Parts: sequence; C-alpha cells; structure tokens
Amino acid sequence: MTGLDTARLTAWLDEQGLGAGAPLAITQLYGGAQNEIYELRRGEHHSVLRIPPATAPAERDRGILREWRITAALDGTDVPHARGIAVCPGPGVLGRAFYLMGHIDGWAPMDHRDGWPEPFEADPADLAYRLVEGVAQLTTVDWRARGLADLGKPDGFHDRQVQRWTGMFARIKGRELDGMDTATAWLNAHRPLDFVPGLMHGDYQWANVMFGHGGPARLAAIVDWEMGTIGDPKLDLAWALKDWPESTDDPGATAGHVGVHGMPGRDRLVARFAEVSGRQVDDFDYYLILARWKLAIVLEQGYQRAGDNPKLRAFGELVPKLMRDAAELAESTGYR
Repeated sequence: MTGLDTARLTAWLDEQGLGAGAPLAITQLYGGAQNEIYELRRGEHHSVLRIPPATAPAERDRGILREWRITAALDGTDVPHARGIAVCPGPGVLGRAFYLMGHIDGWAPMDHRDGWPEPFEADPADLAYRLVEGVAQLTTVDWRARGLADLGKPDGFHDRQVQRWTGMFARIKGRELDGMDTATAWLNAHRPLDFVPGLMHGDYQWANVMFGHGGPARLAAIVDWEMGTIGDPKLDLAWALKDWPESTDDPGATAGHVGVHGMPGRDRLVARFAEVSGRQVDDFDYYLILARWKLAIVLEQGYQRAGDNPKLRAFGELVPKLMRDAAELAESTGYR
C-alpha cells in the first residue's frame, strides 16, 4: 500500500496520455528528505512521482511546483537532470500538488557509503570530478532565456545572507556558539571578488546527485530542486566541499558522510571547477566560510527543537565544530 489514490491517479494519467489502458504499478522509493517518491510503471510509461506528505505544510506544494519549474526549464541544457513529464499543480487528484519526472537509470552515492560500486571501488577520483563539474554546468544555464528570471532575487544576494541567517539564529537561539561573532563579522566585512548570478541548486551534495551505471564516471542527474533559486552557483560548490579534506590520504577521510579516500583533495576539485566553468576561485575561502557558518545555523535550528530525536540531538556537537571551522578559516584567510 502506498497511500496514493490509485483510481484518481490512473484517471489523471489517462488524461495526460500516459500509458492509457494499461494497469498501473506503484512502488514507493526511499531517500527523499522532504517529499515522498514513487516509481510508476504503466505499459511503456515509466516515471517517478514526487509529492509532499499529506501532513506537510502548505508551502511544500509551492516547493514541488518550484522543482517542476526548474526541472522543465532544464530540458535542452547540459545540466544532468530527470526529464520533466507532467505536473498536477493543485490538490484535486491526490490532495497535494505533484509532478512526474523521467526515471533515472543510475545509483545514489548515499547508498554506497561503505564502498563504491565497480568499476570505481579501486579508483573513485572521477566521481569527485563529476560532482564538481555538475556545479560548473549550472553556471552555463541561461536562466533568463529559460524563463527563470523571477525564480530568485540575484541583486543584493550576498548582502542579504548575513542579515537573513543571523535573524534566523536570533529567533531560535538557545546557546552561544563559539566563533560565531568572528565569522559573522568577517562575512559582514567581505564580499566575493565578483558575483555572476546563475542557477543555484541550494543543497548541492552527494545526497542530491545520481551517477550512471558502469564506467566511465558519469553524472546521471542532479535531483531534489526544491531549494533552487537564482543566486551564486559557487556557493553550491562550497556547500559540496565545506567539509572536504585538503588531503584524502587518510583511509577514513569523509565528506558529506561519504568516504572520499582516493579522491582528489579540495584544492584540486576547486581548480577543476575553475577549469570547466572559466570562473575565478581566488575568493573561494569566502564561500567556504559562508557555507560552514550557514549550515551551523541551519542545523542549530534542528538541534533546538530536537526533543528526544537522536538524529537532531546529534547536531549538538556538530554545530559548534562547524562554527569554529568557519571562524578559524576567517581568521587565517588571506582573502581581502
């Protein structure tokens, strides 16, 4: 049982001309943090349905429609993505807005945290390169021509970051965070050397990409676009590399809860992004500080409402480390 109204969904698929007349098979997939995911098969039709949980707040529907809008706009670009198939913008069919995207024939890094699949187990370096090249591909999207000009507010993007997130921290503050004053003051005093607005995923990391089966390494899709906006793609790069070690020689080296031993160190990955995108990275310390500082505040929100939730309570130790790392980098950086 999936909780979906199969009869209503089948009738809607008929209206869309998707597998008309064939029986519908639904399989729930797992891995999405915000939305429910279902695989649909009906005759020759094969897709994935994304929908907010029935109990989710109303803004989740807006997030789903945002995902759909970006997914549809990416068709015809070089960005690896799942093809947009159809959208239901209202609650009339399944009680929430939802959309269908093409099924991705690939694998998720978070399913392989104990070892990469063949042929990457012995040499996973190209997986890391494909990860950062995905951000470089975002910089090539002509977001205005793709109808995304009103998706975000790029003017003043960096000027708003500190104000927005310090305001968030003030609302949920339950303790002092060592280093926050230092990192916040540094961010207030600095800006990137340049700012070229672009399509930004908003949560770019191992958990939100999929790779193609077999070699050579190929990014099959960037997924989960509910936080997408027009902002600064270099912040996506920093988000992916915020805890990436400068050296991956240690067999226990991790980044984003994934083992990265045998992969390039952070500096080499930043250099690859610059090579592929053509953008300068002399100010990358700014982005790393902002990413660590911002994530600390995001996770602190979860920690302050953790209650007996062990996953959220675990943020209690991680948040101070992130904030100290941001402050230490701010104090040591040569970027002015």
